[in-house]
Amino acid sequence: MSRLRALAPFALLSLLWGLSFPAISIGLENIPPLLFASFRYDIAAVLLLAVAVTGAGWKPESRGDYEAVVGGGLFLIGANGFLFIGQQTVPAGVAAILQGLVPIATALWALLLLGERVSAVGFLGILLGFVGVGLVVRPTPENLVSGDIVGRLLVLLQVAGVSLGGVVVQQADSSLDATPRAAWSMLVGAVLLHLVSLGLGEQVALDYPLAAVGAVIYLGVFATAIAFILFFRVLDRYGAVETSLVGYVVPIVATIASVFLLNEPITLVTLLGFVVVFVGFLLLKRSALRTMFT
Repeated sequence: MSRLRALAPFALLSLLWGLSFPAISIGLENIPPLLFASFRYDIAAVLLLAVAVTGAGWKPESRGDYEAVVGGGLFLIGANGFLFIGQQTVPAGVAAILQGLVPIATALWALLLLGERVSAVGFLGILLGFVGVGLVVRPTPENLVSGDIVGRLLVLLQVAGVSLGGVVVQQADSSLDATPRAAWSMLVGAVLLHLVSLGLGEQVALDYPLAAVGAVIYLGVFATAIAFILFFRVLDRYGAVETSLVGYVVPIVATIASVFLLNEPITLVTLLGFVVVFVGFLLLKRSALRTMFT
């Protein structure tokens, strides 16, 4: 029973995040992508700020606080606009699989910007991660001009932005707790997405179908606000490395949900790419994983 209780938060978090990818695909049938992303973070920012104001020190005050909020808003939140644009042509399961590159891309940003050391085996893990992404994207001469591969490259831009944001926020000397920091970051990101959406001429409608409204509510409330609070509880209890393993269960949930809910096809080559990315992660994080399981 205790083992089941320990696995329950991981399973719930994987389910919430895994279902977010087909939810995005459903909403994109009726809502412009950046406007859709804006709605998601509008809702999440309001809910998390409502939670944050019940505690002390919920407003950013120092320079480090503002750096974390702006960096998180621009990269961790704003970069997700690329995911919503990309998923107009990319199957939800494939978009989820590409998220497996985030821990590897984060290590690469830390290497490039912070000069952190990576062992030879860790560097091999990074290379394997990109080999796996190559298998998922498959940039052949025949499909280089297709909307599908452009969408996959846009999802990779989102991965690059989110992973860069993780490094930026980590380096900021912020004293804000996780919940208010995320809430303000989501507010900054939502405003940015609204501005870009407006600049691109995306229009708000007053008669969205029930499925689209449900997708927005699910993403804002469950896959963002509630999932965020759950994520940090899991992080505090189990640590960063063990929590990051959730990211490799999410694509499985997203793929299964996409096949059954959206009838999306997933090729064996794409699944092989996911496995290669996961092996790269294991090599990169082998020391932390060894410590965790000993």
